[in-house]
Amino acid sequence: QSLKSAALFYILIIVACIMPPEPDSPHKFARMFSRFHHPYLLLILTSLFWSGNMVLGRAIRNEVPPLSLAFWRWAIALALTLPLALPHLRSQWPQLKRGWPAIVTLGLLGVGGYNTLAYIALQYTAATNAVLLNSFIPIATIALSWAFLKKHLQGIEWLGVLTSLIGVITIVAHGKLSTLAGLALNIGDLWMLGAVFIWAFYTIGLQWRPPGVHPMLLLAALITVGLLALAPAYAWEIAQGRLIDPSPTSLAGIAYTGIFPGFLGYIFYNRAVGEVGASKASLFIHLMPVFGILLAALFLGEVPQTYHFAGIALIFAGIYLTTSHQAR
Repeated sequence: QSLKSAALFYILIIVACIMPPEPDSPHKFARMFSRFHHPYLLLILTSLFWSGNMVLGRAIRNEVPPLSLAFWRWAIALALTLPLALPHLRSQWPQLKRGWPAIVTLGLLGVGGYNTLAYIALQYTAATNAVLLNSFIPIATIALSWAFLKKHLQGIEWLGVLTSLIGVITIVAHGKLSTLAGLALNIGDLWMLGAVFIWAFYTIGLQWRPPGVHPMLLLAALITVGLLALAPAYAWEIAQGRLIDPSPTSLAGIAYTGIFPGFLGYIFYNRAVGEVGASKASLFIHLMPVFGILLAALFLGEVPQTYHFAGIALIFAGIYLTTSHQAR
């Protein structure tokens, strides 16, 4: 199942690689990334990648312990990032050095924090609960933006957020309120709630990233901070006897998490947040249940139900209301 899901993402990135490159960029991969220039497209792709991440985190939980998955996910992402980051290190080191407080904070939150807590949560809670709780990220981000940054949404934008959230709940609840009543919180759900607020803090904290630093260099710095924080926890997990089962499924799952949600997902998300703001960008998290439904229909033969289409319609309506409104 996880291999089939991962195959879709490899196909997508292959298609992206063969797109006509920009002739004025010195790096092949940078030319590829420049084709994904629209922030909303970046956010849609990010949600697509992260949907697979949640599914895989649950699917391989018995083969790959959570801290091991988090560590190797970011080790792979760093290996992919360094060739594109190192050419900028010497010229931009002063800006990087001046911005170290923001880099350390963002690295601990976005790299060392969110995914680690999410993988731990998926050890104990069902994917349905995790998706539902993850869908509160936009609400948490908007609340924190209001509390710390005094940023407000217009009435139509609030309507869009609530409409999208109702769409998520419709999908998760299978169109029945009684389903929600049966979702009881457990220790995994509490871990997921912690991950939600960590990601909300990371999203609003992106505005304080040091100016003038190339996105690849910034990502490499954030990953380095996160890996340094994860290393002791990973060593502790090994000492507890929790080791990776090196099966084809587990290795493919680890590779996927490093390449797509880790490497590409963070590049796309960081850039999009810089262009459209934290509140609007976080709303695209609501697309994750939509992509989960589509992937299941394509690869698992699961037929979508009426409530799926109703939820998808509400989600897209909410995103349209929020992103199409121009605040005065």
